Amino acid sequence: MILYPAIDIKDGRCVRLSMGDFNREKVYSENPADIAVSFVKAGAEYIHVVDLDAALLGHGVNEAVIRGIVAAAGIPVQTGGGIRSIADIETKLNMGIERVIIGTKAVEEPGFVQDAIKKFGAGHIAVGIDAKDGFVAVRGWAEVSEVRSLDLALRMRDLGVRTIIYTDISRDGMLSGPNVTATAELARDTGMEIVASGGISCIEDLEALKNEGVPGAIIGKALYENKINLKEALERTR
Repeated sequence: MILYPAIDIKDGRCVRLSMGDFNREKVYSENPADIAVSFVKAGAEYIHVVDLDAALLGHGVNEAVIRGIVAAAGIPVQTGGGIRSIADIETKLNMGIERVIIGTKAVEEPGFVQDAIKKFGAGHIAVGIDAKDGFVAVRGWAEVSEVRSLDLALRMRDLGVRTIIYTDISRDGMLSGPNVTATAELARDTGMEIVASGGISCIEDLEALKNEGVPGAIIGKALYENKINLKEALERTR
């Protein structure tokens, strides 16, 4: 199982939101690159970065900060938020990002994902499925579409996508435990690499996901609130 410690960026700072609500933020660091270094020292093999401002506005906002994270970390970084064009993806990959996560655009223009995979390869592209009551939310979670999570995942699989970042919005930032059942079902029904996100509060949550065959998990608030020790979590889930 791969663990992805998360850095969410808003106004250049490392923050966490509750249930994706931009009015419910808590600032944890003025320098996200320092957070990345602490993750690497703990043994992290991959870092998950989200540009929250870009997710809402639809264009890159915190690129300088993300460049700083990539340079400081020296390990693979995946990032999402506001990816709306092939040029956006190219910019991210050129700055050293390993994998770019496409969210809103995958719902609104599936062919865009196919084009991205053809140009950059499936290893550099992931799709973010952010679910609310089984339906996919878009535009920084501000809107809920009429597309079901499983339907989108299967469509993406047919287009060549291998990796899905699956977030249960109702649990994100709430430390209420992940939606193990829905995540495991998505993994089984699609056969894809599903990375769980949202609600992870303790190492036991990670072990529950691993035991259900989920190959990856993103940890955010639990790290910042000292609910999970990253070094211990990595040792227990390897």
